[in-house]
Amino acid sequence: MKSRLKQISLHAVYVLLTLLIAFVLFKIFSYSKTNEIDDAQYQNQRRGYANYTMPLPKEVSFAGERVPIENFDVRESLDKELHKISFWHSEMFLYIKRANRYFPTIEAILKENGVPEDFKYVCVTESGLTNVVSPAGAAGFWQFMRATAREYGLIVNKEVDERYNWRKATIAACKYLKKRYNKYGSWALVAASYNAGDGGVNKFMKYQNEKSYYDLALYEETGRYVYRAIAIKLIMENPRNYGFVYRKRDLYPVLDTKQIEVDSTISNMATFAKSVGMTYKVFKMLNPWLRKHELSNESRLNYSITVLKKGARSKKYFPDEKIAKKPTDKKVIDKTQNDDDFDKEW
Repeated sequence: MKSRLKQISLHAVYVLLTLLIAFVLFKIFSYSKTNEIDDAQYQNQRRGYANYTMPLPKEVSFAGERVPIENFDVRESLDKELHKISFWHSEMFLYIKRANRYFPTIEAILKENGVPEDFKYVCVTESGLTNVVSPAGAAGFWQFMRATAREYGLIVNKEVDERYNWRKATIAACKYLKKRYNKYGSWALVAASYNAGDGGVNKFMKYQNEKSYYDLALYEETGRYVYRAIAIKLIMENPRNYGFVYRKRDLYPVLDTKQIEVDSTISNMATFAKSVGMTYKVFKMLNPWLRKHELSNESRLNYSITVLKKGARSKKYFPDEKIAKKPTDKKVIDKTQNDDDFDKEW
């Protein structure tokens, strides 16, 4: 009897396994068939989808100098960069958001040093307004190499690397750019030399007997570099023309900060951050140029450290609201999220 029951049980297991395998095979081989749509459905779904070419203005300038877009090679080079960047939506949106925070100060520094405002777009081209490090070792918003940074007055050592201090790096970049303008007399060539170096531009100018960036055959990266900066300028100056729609409150706000002077040793950065009312995380975000967990400052140099003003960590996003200290289960509806308010902010 027991043997008979055992046989029945095994038979039932085999049947179930067979049915399961058959079901899996059915799903596998029927997948493409069940997901196919006929021509009418396909055409109906396609009606609401479209990509559009990006418009070029009739006149384009960079740093106060006219860009000769009537020349097919110039026009198509700019058109290429404009399409590449405008369809890289996530990155371009981040450029726009960060620019709201950093451009006011960068613009002021450029103006104070006699450098055209359009060079803020060169900064975006270099780093996307972040403290990136290139494979070659260039660092910070303006992508200085160590030797060049020191040449233009930035401190670079194991504890302090002012290439990551975007304010000081902008001042150093201005010195570099003005020196190159005195040499080339063309801001477009200055921008190209910022990418390729003097040698990289000079040899092409000499060999080709040309004095305009737009007439030079250059290495691919440098040949695209100025056009990329111009394309970023076109999009940032007229974002809606290129499909970038946002509200003012979507942008990253300028933070309320102050500078404190330090000319002594800091033995523990985390403890120091707490003493000035910040977490270590936020302290490092504001002062990435402090590279170690301590500052020996043996030369007793005077450093200007950026700290948040009281309450500044959250009040820019919630200026008139109390921030909940505990999570709530109540459903919160943002009443400002409607088309009317969206348009009013434009």
